[in-house]
Amino acid sequence: MNPVFADLPVSIFEIMSLEAKARGAVNLGQGFPETDGFPEVREAAARALMERSNQYAPMRGLPVLRQAVADFYHRRQGLTLEPDTQVLITSGATEAICATIFSMITPGDEVVVFEPMYDAYVPLIKRAGGIPRIIQLNPPHWQFSDDDLKAVFNDRTKLVLITTPNNPTTHCFTPEQLTLLGDYCERFDAYVMSDEVWEEVIFDRRHVSVQHIPALARRSIKIGSAGKIFSLTGWKVGFVVAEKALIDQVVRAHQFITFATPPALQHAVAFGLDLPLARFDAALAELKDQRDYLAGQLTDGGFKLLPAEGTYFLNIDLRASGIEGSGLDFAYNLVRNHGLATIPLQAFCETGRDLPVLRLCFAKSRDSLARGASALINH
Repeated sequence: MNPVFADLPVSIFEIMSLEAKARGAVNLGQGFPETDGFPEVREAAARALMERSNQYAPMRGLPVLRQAVADFYHRRQGLTLEPDTQVLITSGATEAICATIFSMITPGDEVVVFEPMYDAYVPLIKRAGGIPRIIQLNPPHWQFSDDDLKAVFNDRTKLVLITTPNNPTTHCFTPEQLTLLGDYCERFDAYVMSDEVWEEVIFDRRHVSVQHIPALARRSIKIGSAGKIFSLTGWKVGFVVAEKALIDQVVRAHQFITFATPPALQHAVAFGLDLPLARFDAALAELKDQRDYLAGQLTDGGFKLLPAEGTYFLNIDLRASGIEGSGLDFAYNLVRNHGLATIPLQAFCETGRDLPVLRLCFAKSRDSLARGASALINH
């Protein structure tokens, strides 16, 4: 057995979901909506399933979807992309992440990552033979410094992985932070993979992409997700956007991972990306209402929350809320004794540090949010 995967423990997400199911607990742990998103996009998929080809799609993605991705990013973010050479469609953002890491890293290369982080990053880096170099970010703002970058960058640095907005912390990197990172990448000839799957779930600010930063635009690989944009997380349709040479490199790995993505879903995503921008604003407003409702309930109940800048999540600062002990122990107590499943942020820390912050997903029904808030307040 490959030790990278054989030695991985059962994930906290699976543990909490099983505990919630067994005990009939409300599940604010796993990050998916309780109701399916954009009905018009689902109807487009149903039509395509019956009226379009269901055979292998082109490896790089249907031309109509690659054009739709380029058009959407131009309308939404002001980016100018050549759909035939700068856009790749993958079977979800995680496949895009895997293809990027496997295509860019050779054994001994070092990869800079920021903790807390998406839990797939480090296993994939290690499987590619890379060496993760971890920068620890801290609440409440989760920002890095020049000294942080100076401590990890060197002549072996090949790739940097960032997530903005970030799951689980919800923070967004600022233009100043990304410019600083770009300076280091230019100095050490490193590339950046920017996981931007939450780019349409940002509150009270505009999304800043690596593609907006001159020093990063030509050396960055931007990843997006139809599942997050349309609240259809099970669809697993991802986008990769980069310069032609980088797309060509990622394609070489993609062709041997999934090769192609279901064509009916690609047609539906292309339809969805062409919807008026007001449709996306309305979906965001609904999520903001859910965020504000749960935040209000918890604040009224005496909990101290960290800033919730984006994603489906908000975080409780346990120490500031008067809760001692580890976040993991508190989460287990909630699900086993008080009917609520959550995720402690230490589950996103490769270094094993006890980060006393608890993540809750607010992309749920109002009833689930009310029950979850009540469980926390009365724990």
